Amino acid sequence: MKYVSTDKAPQAIGPYSQAVISGGMVYTSGQIAINPSSGNVEGTTIEEQTELVCTNIENLLKAAGTDISKVVKTVCFLADMGDFGRFNEVYAKHFVSKPARSCVAVKTLPKNVLVEIDTVTEL
Repeated sequence: MKYVSTDKAPQAIGPYSQAVISGGMVYTSGQIAINPSSGNVEGTTIEEQTELVCTNIENLLKAAGTDISKVVKTVCFLADMGDFGRFNEVYAKHFVSKPARSCVAVKTLPKNVLVEIDTVTEL
């Protein structure tokens, strides 16, 4: 098992790793709309936050030695399922390979963000 860390994605805000490589796969921790440079949540709309989350995932996967085209599964958490359509528009621009996906609404996300995504990716 190998741990992945990069300053191009938000640092972990708890007792976990940004990502772990095991068995030829990269498992990312849930990414939220934190600007890695400032450490602050950015974006007030689902579109803005999803864009930043996807960029953070892309940067984290690059640090792991892979890329977003090799994502096989995503798990997506939304604060409001009413944002589903607008979320999908941004998500589709990044995850063009159409990985398997779960998407659920949750009561609250860390730092009260609107979206969180984690991925499982081939190396």
